[in-house]
Amino acid sequence: MNINSNYKLRNIAGETIVVKQGEADIDLTCIISLNTSARLLWEKLSEKEFTLDEAAQILADTYGIGQEQAVRDATIWVNALKECGVI
Repeated sequence: MNINSNYKLRNIAGETIVVKQGEADIDLTCIISLNTSARLLWEKLSEKEFTLDEAAQILADTYGIGQEQAVRDATIWVNALKECGVI
C-alpha cells in the first residue's frame, strides 16, 4: 500500500494536519490531524510502498512496544487513512 502523493503534511498552529494538494474546492470540514506517532509513520512511509508489518516495526523500534501492540496500532493508523482515502 502507499500514501496518496496528493496529500501533504502541514503544521498549522502547532498541529500536524494532512491536506490534499491541487483541489480548488477543498472540504475544510474534514481535517485529518496526526499525533506524534502517526506523523512518524507518515514521514517514514510516504513516497514508497509499504506493508502493515513495516509500519508496525517502525512503532516497535521507536517506542519499544511489543510486536502485537505495534501491529494493533499500525492497523488503526492504516484503517483511518484508508477511510479518508489517503491510502
